Amino acid sequence: MKLLSYIQDGVYRVGIHTENGILDVTDASVVYGQEETAELSIQEVIHGGAESLKRLLNLQQLAENDTNVRLQLLDESKLAFAPCVTSPGKIVCVGLNYRKHAEETKSPIPQTPILFSKFNNALAGHLEPVPLPAASQQVDYEAELAIVIGCKAYNVNKEEALDYVFGYCCANDLSARDLQFRTQQWLLGKTCDKFAPIGPYLVTADEVGNPNNLRISCTVNGEARQSSSTEDMIFPCDEIISYISQHMTLEPGDIILTGTPEGVVLGYPPEQRVFLKSGDVVTVEIEKLGRLTNTMTI
Repeated sequence: MKLLSYIQDGVYRVGIHTENGILDVTDASVVYGQEETAELSIQEVIHGGAESLKRLLNLQQLAENDTNVRLQLLDESKLAFAPCVTSPGKIVCVGLNYRKHAEETKSPIPQTPILFSKFNNALAGHLEPVPLPAASQQVDYEAELAIVIGCKAYNVNKEEALDYVFGYCCANDLSARDLQFRTQQWLLGKTCDKFAPIGPYLVTADEVGNPNNLRISCTVNGEARQSSSTEDMIFPCDEIISYISQHMTLEPGDIILTGTPEGVVLGYPPEQRVFLKSGDVVTVEIEKLGRLTNTMTI
């Protein structure tokens, strides 16, 4: 199932992506008398796990089988997308997790995952403008696969780690390189406002299957910049989840950004680096997850 969050009259609403349009969960719940899903937020859907998804699937089937067409599906192109996960407790990121990316930046291959964090102020939705911070002249794109945790995970083993996943989405780990490397701590360059666009959809784990073999790419103004596969990860998704859970408890709705492949601006020789500027349109695309697009602004 492909879920999304969007904003209507200043309120977050949950939608289900279908081939014919977006099914608004609240409106559909009222029309088809399914009161238990009428007020669900995306966070409550995640916390509800399999039971919530069962109810949403039933709602979708009711709409698809409605010969009287009592509910009009929404035109996706007219929606104001919100981040597909609106209020994660944690945003944990993995640095230098693609072998070719580590090589292009002339960094040692990590022996254990390199972890850093972003905060909720960094979240942005599909098509939401991203302001370039005035304090930086070196903002870089990073196409990434994001894992969304579905149930509490503490000290889980690698073999069971993917059982704790609710779903996956596209992410862009935007990075202000001049701020990132100002000190040994990366935080300042990583969590500027809107520096973690995610979406457009939150795709459930059952629909994605193996997350360690997905095509991933990034374009800037239509020009290909990154093209790879999650197969190039040094630490695959199951190992990442297991490792993080050995050090902190992961909760439903927590997001893990799993690293970026080669092709970022930082990987070019210094004289060839052209960082993002106002008006640049960045699109992250991941197999089965859709396309996440954001325009840089000032």
